[in-house]
Amino acid sequence: MRNETLLVRWSLQVGFLLVLAVVGCTPDESPFRAENEVLKRQVVKQESLLSSLQDGSKVMQQQIDLLNQELRDAKSTTEAAKADAKHQLEQLELQMAETKRMITTQMTESLKVEEKGAQSDTLPRPMPAVAKVVEDALARNGYHLKVSVKTDQRAVYVTERKISNPASLEVTGSRNQYLISLQALPDSLTKLGVKAEFERVAQGGRILTVSHEETSEIERRLINEINKALESPAKT
Repeated sequence: MRNETLLVRWSLQVGFLLVLAVVGCTPDESPFRAENEVLKRQVVKQESLLSSLQDGSKVMQQQIDLLNQELRDAKSTTEAAKADAKHQLEQLELQMAETKRMITTQMTESLKVEEKGAQSDTLPRPMPAVAKVVEDALARNGYHLKVSVKTDQRAVYVTERKISNPASLEVTGSRNQYLISLQALPDSLTKLGVKAEFERVAQGGRILTVSHEETSEIERRLINEINKALESPAKT
């Protein structure tokens, strides 16, 4: 009986020692689990950040594609507008050329009638230079332009009627209006035509008859003044 009791005690002691040995030898896994949790959370956070970056990159790419499309559309619209503007400009130039041709034709036909009886001269200067001198001469003598039409080949000036009232019973006044035509000729020459509608005015506004020679003299005076101005380097 005593031996059995000792055996039981010895068995309990051995078992207790084995339990202590087992418990003492098992490593503490709690630090590893905590570190694993931290790593897992970091991985999840990085994956979330990567996903956000990818989404942001997609949005940016969509914006870039949209801007590129808008740029292509704007470029296409601009090119179409340029082509339309060019076409309209070409049409306008054609209309202007046709208008100038019609004006020149009408001027030529009109002047064939108006120039009958006018004094004329051929000047050794190109038409633009002669036109400038004509305008200066008219202004210098107190004539204001009523009509002024110029093309590359023709020019026409019609002045307002200039009136000089009679100073006394013995001295008559006058009124005059000029029709001046210019025509460009080869070799930088210009044909000048001057026609005057000259009248004498007596006291009370009575119109006196003037001779053709007197009117021609008025026309020649203007032609001579234009010639003198063209001969002066300061004028041309």
